[in-house]
Amino acid sequence: MSFDMFKLFIDSNEKQLKKIQPLVGAINSLEDSVKKMAREEMLLKVEEWKKELSGLDYEDQKKVMEKILPEAFAFVREASVRTLGKRHFDVQLMAGVVLHEGKISEQKTGEGKTLTATLPLFLNSLTGRGAHLVTPNDYLSRHGAGWMGDIYDYLGIGVGVIMQERAFVYDKSFEGNEFDDIYAVHLREVSRQEAYKCGIVYGTNHEFGFDYLRDNMVRSLGSMVQTNPNGEFGVHNFAIVDEVDSILIDVARTPLIISAADAKPSSRYFDADRIVKTLAKNSDYEVEEKYKNVTLTDLGIRRVERLLGVNNLYEQDFEMVHLMEEALTAHALYEKDRDYVVKDGKIVIVDQFTGRLLPSNRFSHGLHQAIEAKEGVEIQQESKTLAEISYQNYFRMYKKLAGMTGTAATEAEEFYKIYKLDVVVIPTNQPNIRKDQNDVVYKTESAKFKAVADDIVERHAKGQPVLVGTTSVEKSEQLHELLSRRKVPHEILNAKNHEREALIIAQAGRKGGVTISTNMAGRGVDIILGGDPAVADEQREVIEAGGLYVIGTERHDSRRIDNQLRGRSGRQGDPGETRFFVSLQDDLMRIFGGEQVGRMMDRFGIDETIPLEAGLVTKSIENAQKRVEGFNFDRRKQVVEMDDVINVHREVIYSLRRRILELESGV
Repeated sequence: MSFDMFKLFIDSNEKQLKKIQPLVGAINSLEDSVKKMAREEMLLKVEEWKKELSGLDYEDQKKVMEKILPEAFAFVREASVRTLGKRHFDVQLMAGVVLHEGKISEQKTGEGKTLTATLPLFLNSLTGRGAHLVTPNDYLSRHGAGWMGDIYDYLGIGVGVIMQERAFVYDKSFEGNEFDDIYAVHLREVSRQEAYKCGIVYGTNHEFGFDYLRDNMVRSLGSMVQTNPNGEFGVHNFAIVDEVDSILIDVARTPLIISAADAKPSSRYFDADRIVKTLAKNSDYEVEEKYKNVTLTDLGIRRVERLLGVNNLYEQDFEMVHLMEEALTAHALYEKDRDYVVKDGKIVIVDQFTGRLLPSNRFSHGLHQAIEAKEGVEIQQESKTLAEISYQNYFRMYKKLAGMTGTAATEAEEFYKIYKLDVVVIPTNQPNIRKDQNDVVYKTESAKFKAVADDIVERHAKGQPVLVGTTSVEKSEQLHELLSRRKVPHEILNAKNHEREALIIAQAGRKGGVTISTNMAGRGVDIILGGDPAVADEQREVIEAGGLYVIGTERHDSRRIDNQLRGRSGRQGDPGETRFFVSLQDDLMRIFGGEQVGRMMDRFGIDETIPLEAGLVTKSIENAQKRVEGFNFDRRKQVVEMDDVINVHREVIYSLRRRILELESGV
């Protein structure tokens, strides 16, 4: 974002916040009168609103919701006080208005996004057309619905949860203990269709998307699941996307695909793998890491032709050309414990943005099979695509789309260009006093990790909790070994032990605690100083020690991911400190522009153990990130442009198919 665009964004943000202030005042003015209302009175009023909105078209419903917004929000605030003992702050009311208006609300970590969402979800559920809360994973879906379920239940609104192969509703009279989550005890298992009939539905981005694709493959209207309280099928009315930057930007390069088994896997993948292992980088093949591209050189082509006993590879064995390209990509660009792990004899993808495993995903076009051959595991059956849609086109189906995250401003341009979504930055309830230190740069990765370990030892000794963010499973285990040798007790969280994620992160604020994590530490559970809110003495000691200290061991391609990690510290006015340790051997610096910093270090004759720390260095790194972000934005635009063409055909075919099913059902 250029300086002029940034200034324009700031000016626009201030105008939007000023515009919301009168609504916040109106909500606050109703607080005393709503406090005096009995629950029965509130429920009668809710039914009155539902009747007023029933049968109206979208535009007329919009006008009614604008009229009742202050009282509806006041109802939610009071219900929250009575059931959870939590009262929405004014900044949360502001964010709720932003979400209701179909915009993105940027709220910093610990500012209460989960509670904020209850305001617009309740208001929009009154239309009977459904209100969806989209999360990045099943845990956040069931946790959010279970935790906030009391509020909705108090106001007579049903809540459903959509998870992988299962669905639930919030039922206050039901008590179960299936999930290790005190907030999920009132979730009762039901059919998927019953969950969707609730006024509010929580679920993951992929489950909502896959249900849409599956609904357009069924053979009868009654088999469709995406319905709403009005009994309408396939209506996408209102959605709030939690961690909106992760879902609508990071994940957007990967389309939603439903596939089925196709041909048996070719044994030639192993042949291609054996040949690739004999080839030499630079002479036989060249790697362009920036563009994720690997190509055979003329020398490499001749070598492969000799090994296969053919005169012209591209004429005589074109299948092997494709297999060779995928095998080269698997060896040159994809690393074990960074891009994937081997688990139970299978290749499982690691999400580069969250550090989580994606067991149901597979690399496409034969790359997954090439990696299976590389790792010597069984090659799985190939598949054919039955239905497909990009996340961009799925979420653009909603009549009104909103989002919330702690980091959206850096991508405001993309949100508007692709989704027509404005970003509004909400002020924090308490001033942010966290100290973000300049990056320190080392010549080598080994010197960097030694410095990180030294810093951790020092902070641990004075009782300050430390959260260390790494970019891969491999790097987290490398640091784990360093700290183990120094006898520093610590927790490690990565794709291999993600089941304990919520517990590990929630306790990362304990006195002297050290937690090493991949990118998954950047989102979700709040880190409370002292770990347990009930332990006031420990909390005071942690605050005196400086609060949570966050270390980044490498800059990510995206500034947002770095900002998410920083945002784990300094929640709700707590003290905290952050610093990134960088080396010239890190991927970002090596591929996208560490030359300037490297020349600076050489000019001053800086030893590899001596770090370089300056605002200029940090600026240079951020400029490299901006180049990567621009490059990735272009790639995502290509995905959208390609899917836009298919989308026209998909909408026509799905519409005709739906009409046929309706005629067969007598609708």
